[in-house]
Amino acid sequence: MSEPVSGQSGPGAGSFAQAAKVIAAMRAEVAKAVVGQDAVIEQVLCALLAGGHVLVEGVPGLGKTLLVRALAQTISGRFGRIQFTPDLMPADVTGHTLYDPKNQVFSARRGPVFCNLLLADEINRAPAKTQAALLEVMQEGQVTIEGEAHPLEPPFMVLATQNPIEQEGTYALPEAQLDRFLLKVKIDYPSAEEEAALVRKVTEGKVGDRLDVAQVTPLIRPSTVVTLQTVVASIRVDDQVLDYALRVARATRQWAGVTAGAGPRGGIALVRVARAAAALAGRDFVTPDDVKRFALPALRHRVLPAPELELEGRDADAVLKDLLEKTQAPRQ
Repeated sequence: MSEPVSGQSGPGAGSFAQAAKVIAAMRAEVAKAVVGQDAVIEQVLCALLAGGHVLVEGVPGLGKTLLVRALAQTISGRFGRIQFTPDLMPADVTGHTLYDPKNQVFSARRGPVFCNLLLADEINRAPAKTQAALLEVMQEGQVTIEGEAHPLEPPFMVLATQNPIEQEGTYALPEAQLDRFLLKVKIDYPSAEEEAALVRKVTEGKVGDRLDVAQVTPLIRPSTVVTLQTVVASIRVDDQVLDYALRVARATRQWAGVTAGAGPRGGIALVRVARAAAALAGRDFVTPDDVKRFALPALRHRVLPAPELELEGRDADAVLKDLLEKTQAPRQ
């Protein structure tokens, strides 16, 4: 297992070139397990490199668990999964204390959040109190059990899923909590060709349909991901590109038909993920296209369309596409 960028002190030309090679290799390894869904792989990988969390919206059975497990295998990280249900308690997420009668002491039992990559499945099926427990961990990077703080080992990334179909027994995430996610990714059904390749891969010579990440090679250690994040955070953003990202985010607040627009965290998220997109493309600078391409996943959960637009069938994506068309980008 190689550590091509570990130990680098800064994002110079040499360390960036090494980081870009590792990032490209990570993408290729994840693609070995996940058939199709190239845009989703790209967005999730960018969120990891930007040190953010992802909310994935899509119907069950589209490979969300497989994607997270493949990514965890790539970075040799610990994978955790929580199935959110209406009776899930905060302690089931974070952990709790247990009394040891033999030694007559209380000991902390760590919950499933103590991992590198956590899949929070159907997060909107748990009550608000349990949702808040996870979102607090996402923000603080630590868990408090009986007054004692337990830091999480970086990198720590949450990939939370929710079903787009309105169903009974769901608790919608409030806007303030949605804002904690760097990206909201929409995962759709695969194309006919991709689905044919997927069915062939899963059914040929295999019993059952268990998720298989055996073909994914561990490339780096979790500590190297932290180094990659440092390199990505230092990628150059020209003042004109930064201004473009801020104009896009600020325009959501005055756009016709928008009840609530993106706050300052929206502009921050857009710049962070644009840096990661540049690294994924092998560039040490951000272009306006990086900002434009990631505007929807970075801002769609921070924009609330007016009820009249929703009645017309226009959602946040439609509003953002219209906004991007009418916001002038700087010339490259």
